[in-house]
Amino acid sequence: MPSLTVSGMSCEHCRTAVQKAASGIPGVAEATVDLNSGTLTWKESAPVDVADLKRAITKIGFEVKD
Repeated sequence: MPSLTVSGMSCEHCRTAVQKAASGIPGVAEATVDLNSGTLTWKESAPVDVADLKRAITKIGFEVKD
């Protein structure tokens, strides 16, 4: 599964917010966040524009690490 490292997440609310933002991107079938590793992974139902995914996450106040 593709993944991104997201910094700034520290609680269940953060995890839920990032998952919700990721799930709103076309092609993301399922998004999962691991708070311990700070990793967002997702399953695709169609090709995902990772730039759109990064923008959605930064828009809600988190930083995506490359």
